[in-house]
Amino acid sequence: MPGSEKKCKIKVSKDGPYIVSGNVPLSEKIITPKGKTYEYKDGRNFPVAEKYALCRCGQSESHPFCDGSHIKAGFNGTERASQESYEKRAELLKGPELDLMDDGRCVFARFCHREDGKVWGLVENSDVPKLREEAIKGAGDCPSGRLTVFDKTGKAIEPEFEPAVEILQDPENRVSGPIFVKGNIPIECADGNVYETRNRVALCRCGRSRNKPFCDAGHVSAGFTDKKG
Repeated sequence: MPGSEKKCKIKVSKDGPYIVSGNVPLSEKIITPKGKTYEYKDGRNFPVAEKYALCRCGQSESHPFCDGSHIKAGFNGTERASQESYEKRAELLKGPELDLMDDGRCVFARFCHREDGKVWGLVENSDVPKLREEAIKGAGDCPSGRLTVFDKTGKAIEPEFEPAVEILQDPENRVSGPIFVKGNIPIECADGNVYETRNRVALCRCGRSRNKPFCDAGHVSAGFTDKKG
């Protein structure tokens, strides 16, 4: 529905879950090798609800949903992430046909690895049409929004996403990944401030990130998995 994304919101509760409101679709995506790169494959779908709470402490027995385990665990969910804009935080790399901004927020999803190299090198050779398209694809698939490509007019080249929340799984690394938030859903801090609204961000759900509420790939070193057994 046109304009419905304005009603969507994610609230970071103090030392508690993410409260998602506005009938935001929730599903699971699996990071899957495809040659030298990766693709998203469909996992579970969850019933649409006007509001739901997603675990961010990593302790829930009902992943991806909160079951109150953060209270027993004494979870410290203090937010450490900068509230500066992406433009202020990111570094700029210029290429012949594309420019690239990189804010360093890596979640180790590896979509920047392409058949013909990594996105940074592809941007540096973006006067080659095939490499230009690979750079655009690799940056746009990054769930954290770390990488953004721009044309030479300064326009961001972004995938078109409807508001959605996706729970990532990474079986190649035997871990469960972050929460992929798509389509410009506002994220409100526990203190009531709002982070810059972006097309792509990845939220921590293992509880280990040092850049809460955003993922910093801590789930990989921690071996975090939401699967029982």
